[in-house]
Parts: sequence; C-alpha cells; structure tokens
Amino acid sequence: MKMLLHVCCGSCGFGFLDGWMVDGESKPDLLWYNPNIHPFVEHKERKNAAIDFADKYGLDVIKYGNYGLDEFLNIFFELKNEIDDDKNLRCKMCYEIRMNFAAAKAAELNYTAFSTTLLASPWQKFEMICQAGEAAAKANGLQFIIKDYRKNYNVAKQKAREMRLYMQKYCGCIFSEQERYAPKKKHNE
Repeated sequence: MKMLLHVCCGSCGFGFLDGWMVDGESKPDLLWYNPNIHPFVEHKERKNAAIDFADKYGLDVIKYGNYGLDEFLNIFFELKNEIDDDKNLRCKMCYEIRMNFAAAKAAELNYTAFSTTLLASPWQKFEMICQAGEAAAKANGLQFIIKDYRKNYNVAKQKAREMRLYMQKYCGCIFSEQERYAPKKKHNE
C-alpha cells in the first residue's frame, strides 16, 4: 500500500508512526498542510517540528501551504452563522479542510491511501476526524486508514522532548488559542 500521511506536528507524528511501524507497515510519505494553525510563529514551529520528526525516520515531506490565515478565515466566515450555532462545527470544518486537501493530493500523486497523525492525539475528536477522512477518501477513490494510536501519546511526547522538538500548548486554531488564555468561568456565572 502506498500511503500519504498528513502530519500536524512532531509529537503526534511519533505516536502514529511508532504504532504504524509496529504493525509492520511500510513507511509513508508525509504531507504538511495545516492552514488552521495560528499565529504565524506557531505555524512555523509546528512545521519545523514535523520536518525534524520526518528527518529522524528518513521520511519524505511534501510541504504545501504557507501560513494559511486568509484561507482558513475565508472558509470560516463562509460558515460563520452555522458555526455560531454549534461550536463543534469549527473542528469539523478544520478536519474537513485538511482531509479534503490530503485526499486530493494523495489521488493526484497516485497514492492508494492516506491517513493523518491527528488520530494519535487524545485531544482531537477521533470520530469526527474519521468521518472527514472517510468522506474525503470516498470522493477521491482512496482508502482512509483509521488507526487508533492514542495509547502511544505519552511515549510520543517523551520522544519529542528528548529530540527537543517544539510541543504545542493548544489545538492550533486561533479559537483554541483564545480558549487557552481565556479565564475559566465559574460554575455559577
């Protein structure tokens, strides 16, 4: 199987790839495409960490998209009214943007399957990622590989620390950064 693996960061990359290799699979090529990550410095740090992770495993990285603030916000504002009614739609939109791009790129480059390192993070919405990946795969005549490697997360974080890779403190979008710093509401507020 020739697989393209969407990578979001180095620590999730370790979590996914360590499980993948234990399963006896061949090395995938990596795709960096994350227009959702903001601000610019955060995007740069995560991209560099993903590239450093890839170098450790001797993997090729296909890099698409520079800092994608305009792209991300344009899509967000098209869906703003719907998102205001359901905050989970922000995450759904974000997963769909990346899975649709990854599937289209995989099909264009003659891969037979694709997946994402997002599946290795216990902080991400696993089922929502799977739904977005399966829909994108179907639309592009590919297979979306679903592997639950969340159990590898703590070991992956340790490997990232040992390599001195940048490790993020929030999901990546500007909204999750805001939530990171926003004061927590008290129960009676």
